[in-house]
Amino acid sequence: MERLLVYGSYGYTGRLIVREAVERGDSPTVAGRDGGRVTAQAREHGLESRTFSLEDDVASHLTAFDAVLNCAGPFVETAEPLVEACLETGTDYLDITGEFRVFERIRRRDDRARDAGVTLLPGVGFDVVPTDCLAAFLAERLPSASSVALGVQGMDSREGLPTPSGVSRGTAKTLVNQAGTTAVARKNGTLVRLPGLRRRRIDFGDGPQHAVAVPLGDVVTASQTTGIENVTVYVAMPSWLAPGLSVLESAGWLLESRPIRTLANLAIDTFLDGPGESTLETGRTVVWGEVNDGEETVRGRIRTPNPYALTAESAVEAATRVLEGDVPAGAQTPATAFGADFVLECSDSERELLETNAAADFEK
Repeated sequence: MERLLVYGSYGYTGRLIVREAVERGDSPTVAGRDGGRVTAQAREHGLESRTFSLEDDVASHLTAFDAVLNCAGPFVETAEPLVEACLETGTDYLDITGEFRVFERIRRRDDRARDAGVTLLPGVGFDVVPTDCLAAFLAERLPSASSVALGVQGMDSREGLPTPSGVSRGTAKTLVNQAGTTAVARKNGTLVRLPGLRRRRIDFGDGPQHAVAVPLGDVVTASQTTGIENVTVYVAMPSWLAPGLSVLESAGWLLESRPIRTLANLAIDTFLDGPGESTLETGRTVVWGEVNDGEETVRGRIRTPNPYALTAESAVEAATRVLEGDVPAGAQTPATAFGADFVLECSDSERELLETNAAADFEK
């Protein structure tokens, strides 16, 4: 592998990615702001290391590298300084974000990235590889589609939700950062906030389940990939829990308080790390998608490994392909960079095309 820098390498997902890269015979340079943890990780794997903060002169640390893979969340805080440094140094940029604000900011840098000959490829993890690939797959089968809906069944298939033990610190801190954010959808090409809860029933393979619209990154990437200007994303959720979202939304201002957010992040650092090895090996997640042109509906599903296991595989594979020069410059999505089959090529995932011309399960 050419010179790859993994920033935020010692977090839960970063560790999985570094381990995956090393098992493939690659030697990325590990980096982050905690010198002790970076050095220990580098020693464990026999790798080089760099220690720097994103408040430093980031560009000076990237000049020796062909690409950087950002694993440090919340990405709404970390992506911008790294992207700007990459544009300055001609370094390709990848990350594993699922935050729609980050995707939108990077999308708007498309012209600058093309001029600089730099590939900007956010979302090379579970968010948004399987959903983006499914959106592309379905849109290819209904080119006239004017809307796309995507759904994710959570990491705990019994409840449709991630369990505390199944969430990494970075994911939890991103959720804290987004607490109180209302659902966002793309309507006629514009990102809009949805009033109240948008619900629908989605069949993830075991019969219809209750799902609620959420502000995931696909409201940007699915449109960028397919050209479809109406996108809504849902997460499976027990119907009894949905009213609690309204309470959380109305109380979101609490987490805007610096002391409260500091306490929340301290609790996350104390009690969370991520799923154990057995969960990584046996966990499965289902992604559902639907495209509609007003008359015809096409649906599909993808069953993937545990989201963190998939992220390790897809992020390393994406970085490898970028370093090989297979991706054009500019702001890309996983599917525009690698095609609709990328999720199948880089992980043990299964895709199925469901019924066509079926009546849509309309939103309520």
